[in-house]
Amino acid sequence: MSEIYEDLLAKKTNLAVIGLGYVGLPIALAFAKKIKVIGFDINAERIALMQAHQDPSQELSAEEFKNCDITFTHNPKDLAAARFFIVAVPTPIDEHTQPNLTPLLSASATVGKALKRGDYVVFESTVYPGCTEEDCIPILERESGLKYKVDFKVGYSPERINPGDKEHTLANIVKVVSGCDTESLEQIAKVYELVVKAGLHRASSIKVAEAAKIIENTQRDLNIALMNELSIIFDKMQINTYEVLEAAGTKWNFLKFVPGLVGGHCIGVDPYYLTYKAKELGYTPSVILSGRAINDSMGAYIAKKTVQKIIKQGANPAEARALVMGVTFKENVSDIRNSKVVDVIRELQSYSIQVDAIDPLAKADEFQHEYHLSLNNEPTGKYDAIILAVNHKEYSHWQENDFLKWAKERCVFVDVKGVFRKKIQKLAYWSL
Repeated sequence: MSEIYEDLLAKKTNLAVIGLGYVGLPIALAFAKKIKVIGFDINAERIALMQAHQDPSQELSAEEFKNCDITFTHNPKDLAAARFFIVAVPTPIDEHTQPNLTPLLSASATVGKALKRGDYVVFESTVYPGCTEEDCIPILERESGLKYKVDFKVGYSPERINPGDKEHTLANIVKVVSGCDTESLEQIAKVYELVVKAGLHRASSIKVAEAAKIIENTQRDLNIALMNELSIIFDKMQINTYEVLEAAGTKWNFLKFVPGLVGGHCIGVDPYYLTYKAKELGYTPSVILSGRAINDSMGAYIAKKTVQKIIKQGANPAEARALVMGVTFKENVSDIRNSKVVDVIRELQSYSIQVDAIDPLAKADEFQHEYHLSLNNEPTGKYDAIILAVNHKEYSHWQENDFLKWAKERCVFVDVKGVFRKKIQKLAYWSL
């Protein structure tokens, strides 16, 4: 096979990125400052926004689209002009917490139709170890009529982009790369070195790279689950979790995790890919599943504690109103996918509490479409409970008086992440 790196550098061919979400678009734009890029997404509306230098995920500014040699398209036929393909589509779970590979397999079929002899395909989507070789490559062979390793090469390089994080960007994070053989590993590494300044880690196989990615988020998930379980225990002991963590954190090797809602499309999803594969191999991963069970239950737990506090303040839940501030899956992002704040809202509604939700970043139409729940522009009237669910920077300058104007006389303030601890004096206060 010819040196694909040299052809890309000379702009004799294109690199294509399939899937232009919060992972794919930054990759496409980074490469487009160095080589010719085709940015492909099946969503025509998103493509139109990107053609107008707008990021649908609201992560990148218009400035970052400048000086980029990139063609945005939703037409699969345009992919024929590329020889190096990067697949960065979502890998969600279904309602039964089983991997939903539909977007990944569909993308594999799309790339397969455009595949030619000598081409490279690199997958970045988070999957269970073995998925690239067992699920994706057979589709590439079927759709292209070509033979893996003989006619085309495949690699895996897990994404590590952190939504809302302007410090740990593509260029500044060590990139794990892998290939199907020695030649492909070196070609793939050289291509990624064009945009990654922090350095590369060459994994020994595609499976090792897949496994490395999935345990990164599984480790975080388990550590947060421990904090959540400790929070439940300390609440029963009537001591503040954050005060305990502050004290314990003075030891040099104490890991500084905090309790909270664990949603989104990474930490709240990736462990289920690993447990799915483990079960398929005949092993039940008890520790990982226990952590998932705790984290998945926290939305309902926060809502139930809120109801208890409302009753303790002398109000009837059936006549109570609650304000939920923030509905995205984490602070300072607009992404609502797999937001566990929704669990808080639905649990409150199950007690007949009227819930208003606000968020400075989330889009009301997307929230309605995804969850069939309304999003208000601003608070309306007075509330029996105010729940600060997501710590957007827009809320960081608020003082107790800002909350008081929306509070009934005996209002409960629920501070999920404890950011207003010691700042709330007049409202009944509770946090994880």
